[in-house]
Amino acid sequence: MLRPMTLADLDSVLVLELALFGAEAWSRQMLAGELSQQPDSRYYLVAEEAGTILGYAGLLAAGEQADVLTLAVNSAHWGQGVGSELLRQLLAEAARRGCTEVFLEVRADNDRAQRLYRWWGFDQIGVRRGYYQPSGTDAIVMRRALSRPAPAGPGGRDAAAGHAGDRGAGGSVA
Repeated sequence: MLRPMTLADLDSVLVLELALFGAEAWSRQMLAGELSQQPDSRYYLVAEEAGTILGYAGLLAAGEQADVLTLAVNSAHWGQGVGSELLRQLLAEAARRGCTEVFLEVRADNDRAQRLYRWWGFDQIGVRRGYYQPSGTDAIVMRRALSRPAPAGPGGRDAAAGHAGDRGAGGSVA
């Protein structure tokens, strides 16, 4: 089940955040700051099953552009479509807000996430050298026009990212 992320979710999200990102994890203050901007410019979701958070995702929407800020799935649930469903909901929200294109950054070494994004119609448009800190890993910049149709069916299940590695707006990922 997907639902809006709240401050009450932060403890669980932070455990997952640290497990997936280590030294590049967002802090409680960063996440709380993001949530404080809902619904004005942010949209954050959690995927939950039996009271356990399986994943989460966040979107920044401003004018006609949106940015996927983060998308993460517990590794025990990779390949089950959780990441794909989170991304589908972010794209739907961007469209509801009148955005015509969505951008994201993904770690150059995160093939799983890159497959998910390509499957959902994102194209590589650039590289940001040394973007992720402290590791210095490059980020691949991707873009998707919202006029492009979404993939048919539940698809993307094999490509559902553990941590999609897409954090713009000053964030970093593992």
